[in-house]
Amino acid sequence: MTQPIDLYYWPTPNGWKISIALEEMGLPYTLHPVAIGKDEQFAPDFLKVSPNNKIPAIIDPDGPGGQPISIFESGAILNYLARKTGQFGASDARHQVEIDQWLMWQMGGVGPMAGQAHHFLKYAPEDLPYARQRYVNEVARLYRVLDNRLSDRRFIAGDAFTIADMATWPWASLWEGQNQTLDDKPHLARWLEEVFARPGVQRGRAVMKDRRNDPKPDRYGKRL
Repeated sequence: MTQPIDLYYWPTPNGWKISIALEEMGLPYTLHPVAIGKDEQFAPDFLKVSPNNKIPAIIDPDGPGGQPISIFESGAILNYLARKTGQFGASDARHQVEIDQWLMWQMGGVGPMAGQAHHFLKYAPEDLPYARQRYVNEVARLYRVLDNRLSDRRFIAGDAFTIADMATWPWASLWEGQNQTLDDKPHLARWLEEVFARPGVQRGRAVMKDRRNDPKPDRYGKRL
């Protein structure tokens, strides 16, 4: 019997990536809430799991060679889980490149830029129009790239739902709070709805949803 994976989590877009993946892959997991509004991500015990003091992180007791392994960074976790289960990953070497490049695009672009837009729109201690508009504009550009990508394929890496979709959907689903519009992005709008129609996505998105009402951001003013 598969041992449960320990998931260190808070209901943010990065956290949703992994709760969605675990639900979609049918993997059992034990939830370990890390209250970022209370700075629990800076606790010494959590540092042993996530050296960068960020959620999500996992410990898989049945890692490579049957030995436990801890993993931080959501993209690395998604890649690991896809390889472990043989699900939602690549069908061949060319497909692997498609998934990898769009996963890296999300990790290096959509997540950081949307996170900065959210910060300057919601939590910056002073109004900084230049910073606010810079990040809102960059998120808009990235979503235009994604809309174009989805114009001739069902999902980001082709016709199959993959970890590239799991990584990107949680951030893109918050487009309204990022001061974005879907009026000129019909393919993105269609994809957002289709992904959210998946039961595994709905279950993963709902994990600890009541804690999304906690108004206190973390020490850096971020609450996504």
